[in-house]
Amino acid sequence: MSQDSRLRVVCLAGPSDAGKTSLVEALVDRLAADGRVATVKSIHHDVEIDTPGTDTHRHRTAGAETVVGVTPELTFDITTRGKRDPPGPDGDESLLESDDPEVRALASTLERLARRGYDTVLVEGFAESPLPTILVGDRDSSAVSGPVIGRGEDSIDDLVETIRSLEGLERPTDDRSTDGPDPDSDPDPDA
Repeated sequence: MSQDSRLRVVCLAGPSDAGKTSLVEALVDRLAADGRVATVKSIHHDVEIDTPGTDTHRHRTAGAETVVGVTPELTFDITTRGKRDPPGPDGDESLLESDDPEVRALASTLERLARRGYDTVLVEGFAESPLPTILVGDRDSSAVSGPVIGRGEDSIDDLVETIRSLEGLERPTDDRSTDGPDPDSDPDPDA
Protein backbone atom coordinates (compact mmCIF):
# COMPACT_ATOMS: atom_id res chain seq x y z
CA MET A 1 0.00 0.00 0.00
CA SER A 2 1.23 3.47 -0.71
CA GLN A 3 2.09 5.80 2.14
CA ASP A 4 -0.86 8.01 1.15
CA SER A 5 -3.74 7.68 3.60
CA ARG A 6 -6.28 8.49 0.90
CA LEU A 7 -7.95 6.21 -1.63
CA ARG A 8 -8.18 7.57 -5.17
CA VAL A 9 -11.54 6.61 -6.71
CA VAL A 10 -12.78 7.51 -10.19
CA CYS A 11 -16.02 6.60 -11.95
CA LEU A 12 -16.22 6.00 -15.67
CA ALA A 13 -19.73 6.74 -16.93
CA GLY A 14 -21.29 6.47 -20.35
CA PRO A 15 -23.75 4.49 -22.41
CA SER A 16 -23.33 0.81 -23.26
CA ASP A 17 -20.69 0.04 -25.89
CA ALA A 18 -19.10 3.48 -25.52
CA GLY A 19 -15.68 2.05 -24.61
CA LYS A 20 -15.73 2.23 -20.79
CA THR A 21 -14.26 -1.24 -20.30
CA SER A 22 -11.48 -0.65 -22.84
CA LEU A 23 -10.62 2.60 -21.08
CA VAL A 24 -10.62 0.85 -17.69
CA GLU A 25 -8.17 -1.73 -19.08
CA ALA A 26 -5.83 0.99 -20.38
CA LEU A 27 -5.99 2.95 -17.11
CA VAL A 28 -5.39 -0.13 -14.93
CA ASP A 29 -2.33 -1.00 -17.01
CA ARG A 30 -0.82 2.44 -16.35
CA LEU A 31 -2.00 3.01 -12.76
CA ALA A 32 -0.76 -0.38 -11.54
CA ALA A 33 2.75 1.09 -11.64
CA ASP A 34 1.66 3.43 -8.80
CA GLY A 35 0.32 0.75 -6.47
CA ARG A 36 -2.59 -1.62 -6.03
CA VAL A 37 -5.56 -1.04 -8.33
CA ALA A 38 -9.05 -2.50 -7.95
CA THR A 39 -12.06 -2.16 -10.22
CA VAL A 40 -15.78 -2.17 -9.49
CA LYS A 41 -18.38 -2.83 -12.20
CA SER A 42 -22.01 -1.82 -11.81
CA ILE A 43 -24.27 -4.51 -13.26
CA HIS A 44 -27.90 -3.58 -13.76
CA HIS A 45 -29.34 -7.08 -13.92
CA ASP A 46 -29.02 -10.15 -11.73
CA VAL A 47 -26.37 -12.66 -12.80
CA GLU A 48 -25.36 -15.93 -11.19
CA ILE A 49 -21.61 -15.76 -10.71
CA ASP A 50 -21.41 -19.00 -8.76
CA THR A 51 -22.26 -22.27 -10.49
CA PRO A 52 -25.31 -23.94 -8.91
CA GLY A 53 -24.36 -27.21 -7.26
CA THR A 54 -20.77 -26.22 -6.41
CA ASP A 55 -19.72 -26.18 -2.78
CA THR A 56 -19.48 -22.37 -2.66
CA HIS A 57 -22.98 -22.07 -4.14
CA ARG A 58 -24.26 -24.56 -1.56
CA HIS A 59 -22.62 -22.56 1.26
CA ARG A 60 -24.29 -19.36 0.04
CA THR A 61 -27.73 -20.87 -0.45
CA ALA A 62 -27.46 -22.43 3.02
CA GLY A 63 -27.37 -18.89 4.39
CA ALA A 64 -23.77 -17.68 4.55
CA GLU A 65 -23.74 -13.91 3.97
CA THR A 66 -20.23 -14.09 2.48
CA VAL A 67 -18.51 -17.08 0.89
CA VAL A 68 -14.81 -17.00 0.02
CA GLY A 69 -13.39 -19.42 -2.54
CA VAL A 70 -9.65 -19.99 -2.77
CA THR A 71 -8.29 -21.72 -5.87
CA PRO A 72 -4.69 -22.34 -6.91
CA GLU A 73 -4.78 -19.12 -8.99
CA LEU A 74 -7.64 -16.94 -7.64
CA THR A 75 -9.43 -15.95 -4.46
CA PHE A 76 -12.98 -14.67 -4.74
CA ASP A 77 -15.71 -13.66 -2.38
CA ILE A 78 -19.43 -13.54 -2.91
CA THR A 79 -21.52 -11.42 -0.57
CA THR A 80 -25.28 -11.70 -0.68
CA ARG A 81 -26.00 -8.04 -0.04
CA GLY A 82 -26.02 -6.14 -3.33
CA LYS A 83 -27.68 -2.95 -4.56
CA ARG A 84 -31.17 -3.90 -3.36
CA ASP A 85 -30.11 -4.52 0.26
CA PRO A 86 -26.67 -2.97 0.78
CA PRO A 87 -24.90 -3.28 4.09
CA GLY A 88 -24.56 -0.16 6.18
CA PRO A 89 -21.25 1.58 6.71
CA ASP A 90 -18.70 -0.55 8.54
CA GLY A 91 -17.35 2.35 10.59
CA ASP A 92 -18.94 5.39 12.15
CA GLU A 93 -19.32 7.10 8.78
CA SER A 94 -19.59 5.99 5.21
CA LEU A 95 -17.08 7.09 2.57
CA LEU A 96 -20.06 8.25 0.49
CA GLU A 97 -23.14 9.63 2.24
CA SER A 98 -26.31 8.83 0.31
CA ASP A 99 -29.86 7.57 0.63
CA ASP A 100 -29.47 5.83 -2.74
CA PRO A 101 -29.04 2.06 -2.15
CA GLU A 102 -26.72 1.74 -5.17
CA VAL A 103 -24.40 4.44 -3.81
CA ARG A 104 -24.53 2.82 -0.33
CA ALA A 105 -23.57 -0.53 -1.90
CA LEU A 106 -20.66 1.17 -3.68
CA ALA A 107 -19.58 2.91 -0.44
CA SER A 108 -19.50 -0.42 1.41
CA THR A 109 -17.40 -1.95 -1.38
CA LEU A 110 -14.98 1.00 -1.38
CA GLU A 111 -14.57 0.70 2.40
CA ARG A 112 -13.62 -2.99 2.05
CA LEU A 113 -11.14 -2.20 -0.74
CA ALA A 114 -9.60 0.64 1.30
CA ARG A 115 -9.09 -1.70 4.28
CA ARG A 116 -7.47 -4.21 1.95
CA GLY A 117 -4.85 -1.62 1.04
CA TYR A 118 -5.76 -0.60 -2.50
CA ASP A 119 -4.44 2.73 -3.72
CA THR A 120 -6.76 3.37 -6.68
CA VAL A 121 -10.23 2.10 -7.55
CA LEU A 122 -11.77 2.52 -11.00
CA VAL A 123 -15.55 2.25 -10.93
CA GLU A 124 -17.38 1.46 -14.16
CA GLY A 125 -20.87 2.85 -13.83
CA PHE A 126 -22.50 4.33 -10.70
CA ALA A 127 -23.11 7.67 -12.46
CA GLU A 128 -25.29 8.70 -9.48
CA SER A 129 -22.32 8.66 -7.10
CA PRO A 130 -20.66 11.95 -6.08
CA LEU A 131 -17.21 10.69 -7.16
CA PRO A 132 -14.90 12.28 -9.75
CA THR A 133 -16.05 11.02 -13.14
CA ILE A 134 -14.62 10.44 -16.58
CA LEU A 135 -17.35 10.71 -19.23
CA VAL A 136 -17.10 8.16 -22.03
CA GLY A 137 -19.04 8.37 -25.27
CA ASP A 138 -22.04 10.58 -25.82
CA ARG A 139 -22.79 11.50 -22.22
CA ASP A 140 -23.54 15.00 -20.94
CA SER A 141 -22.08 16.15 -17.63
CA SER A 142 -25.62 16.70 -16.30
CA ALA A 143 -26.11 12.89 -16.41
CA VAL A 144 -23.61 12.30 -13.59
CA SER A 145 -23.56 13.41 -9.96
CA GLY A 146 -19.81 13.74 -9.50
CA PRO A 147 -17.46 16.36 -10.89
CA VAL A 148 -16.31 15.62 -14.45
CA ILE A 149 -12.51 15.30 -14.46
CA GLY A 150 -12.03 14.05 -18.01
CA ARG A 151 -13.53 12.54 -21.13
CA GLY A 152 -12.92 9.22 -22.82
CA GLU A 153 -11.36 10.91 -25.84
CA ASP A 154 -8.70 12.60 -23.67
CA SER A 155 -5.22 11.10 -23.93
CA ILE A 156 -4.40 8.25 -21.56
CA ASP A 157 -1.42 10.28 -20.30
CA ASP A 158 -3.70 13.21 -19.38
CA LEU A 159 -6.27 10.95 -17.69
CA VAL A 160 -3.60 9.10 -15.70
CA GLU A 161 -2.05 12.37 -14.49
CA THR A 162 -5.49 13.68 -13.51
CA ILE A 163 -6.22 10.51 -11.51
CA ARG A 164 -2.79 10.65 -9.85
CA SER A 165 -3.47 14.24 -8.76
CA LEU A 166 -6.81 13.48 -7.06
CA GLU A 167 -7.05 14.23 -3.36
CA GLY A 168 -8.84 10.95 -2.72
CA LEU A 169 -11.16 9.69 0.00
CA GLU A 170 -10.04 9.30 3.60
CA ARG A 171 -9.46 5.63 4.40
CA PRO A 172 -11.52 4.03 7.17
CA THR A 173 -9.63 4.21 10.46
CA ASP A 174 -11.16 1.26 12.28
CA ASP A 175 -8.89 -1.61 13.25
CA ARG A 176 -11.21 -4.42 12.24
CA SER A 177 -9.65 -7.02 9.98
CA THR A 178 -12.76 -8.55 8.44
CA ASP A 179 -11.22 -9.08 5.05
CA GLY A 180 -8.10 -11.05 5.89
CA PRO A 181 -4.58 -10.09 6.79
CA ASP A 182 -2.97 -6.82 5.91
CA PRO A 183 -1.26 -7.44 2.55
CA ASP A 184 1.77 -5.46 3.69
CA SER A 185 2.27 -7.21 7.00
CA ASP A 186 4.93 -9.85 7.53
CA PRO A 187 3.03 -13.15 7.81
CA ASP A 188 5.74 -14.70 10.01
CA PRO A 189 7.51 -12.12 12.17
CA ASP A 190 9.82 -14.84 13.58
CA ALA A 191 11.13 -15.88 10.16
